[in-house]
Amino acid sequence: MKNSRRRFIQQTTMAGASILAAKAGFSAQSYRRILGSNDRVRVGVIGFSDRHRSSHMPCFMNHYKELNFDIVAVSDIWKKRREEGAAQWKEKMGHDIVACRNNEELYSKKLADAVFISTADFQHALHTVEAVKAGCDAYVEKPFAETMEDNRAALKAVKGSDRIIQIGSQRRSGSNYHAANEFIKSGKFGPITMVELTWNVNQPGRWRRPALLPQLKEEDTDWKRFLMNRPFEAFDPRKYLEYRLFWPYSSGLPGQWMSHQIDTVHWFSGIAHPRSVVANGGIYMWKDGRRNWDTITAVFDYGPLNDQSSGFQVVFGSRMHNGDEKPSEVYYSNGGELNLITNTVSPKGGLTKRHADDMGMQANLLPEQSLSQVEAVVASANTGGDKLTSNHVRNWMESIRSRKQPNAPVEAGYNHSIACIMTTAAARTGLKATFDEKTQEVMVGGKVFKY
Repeated sequence: MKNSRRRFIQQTTMAGASILAAKAGFSAQSYRRILGSNDRVRVGVIGFSDRHRSSHMPCFMNHYKELNFDIVAVSDIWKKRREEGAAQWKEKMGHDIVACRNNEELYSKKLADAVFISTADFQHALHTVEAVKAGCDAYVEKPFAETMEDNRAALKAVKGSDRIIQIGSQRRSGSNYHAANEFIKSGKFGPITMVELTWNVNQPGRWRRPALLPQLKEEDTDWKRFLMNRPFEAFDPRKYLEYRLFWPYSSGLPGQWMSHQIDTVHWFSGIAHPRSVVANGGIYMWKDGRRNWDTITAVFDYGPLNDQSSGFQVVFGSRMHNGDEKPSEVYYSNGGELNLITNTVSPKGGLTKRHADDMGMQANLLPEQSLSQVEAVVASANTGGDKLTSNHVRNWMESIRSRKQPNAPVEAGYNHSIACIMTTAAARTGLKATFDEKTQEVMVGGKVFKY
């Protein structure tokens, strides 16, 4: 990036700004937004959440000096977190941080060039719309959207702008995932025939906040702003702080975990979304008043992408009452498997000579090989700035400077949201969910799915 920026500056000096902009394909508006190496990028925080504090903060600190970024403001509708955010970032950055009661206040002050968005799941898409309208680039946590209405609105807003939006799908910044993508795209793997995804934990306290609940008072926050476009419900600290357990504020397991893994399916296969989804599950263990399931199995039908493939099936399984949180992603072809637990390609399960000879066919066995530059998958959000997320935050920061698309552009969020919303529709209705390409709606039983 240093070399590319140096070349860019040299070229502008020699060729002139307008000529270079035309050659590079930048619009006039985009060109004006390109930041020089001496321009500090001012970043605001939308939601001083656990995710932001434990992951975004240390990852940002890894890169901000080299790339000349700064944190200038924190917006949070809860007084406690707003004050904590301003104090903690002041300690990190060595200067005062503006504490804003809401996003409108932050944007009206024109404090930020870019923002981290790490609010409740159902708010991400709408907060992205706000950021883009305010002229800000954004790092937006997943899931991108929990309804197609919000999903379409956010996609339209971003595509109608020149903002840099990075979706928090950090696998897209992992070298092992890039190696997997390149191997599959090269054709050496053969057509994908099956993908198995799992994410299991044994954590009764996952997404619970019992110690914080008594500290949240309605007068210290803005419940109406929290609800945004969701149906009115009386103030409830659990729905505010433990939103991942309550639909329609979160889909739970699909939005939190499946969104990461299904995104790799879209990335590797080049197929934007499933053709259909069925799902089953329930609250089998943690009967603590939650609405979202603690166990789910969803089955997806994908493809075909082209004449070389007849499509493939994906199975996602997740449970919260037995497991060691080691997410599993295994891709199968007729020649073997690509395993993102072990980061290897192998002929395991491939078509052997014995069985091929029986049918007058050729054996089909993949070679044994490792995915290059292996990086371990860190599952938990509370990782203290794991390498994947650090890479991903840096990629966003570099993209803000270059104005090139980041590793996980808005389309990645739009497409994983389609899969998640289809899963929610299938789970909540007990029917097969499909997707209407023309209307961009999730359908169940011949009707548009509405929460």
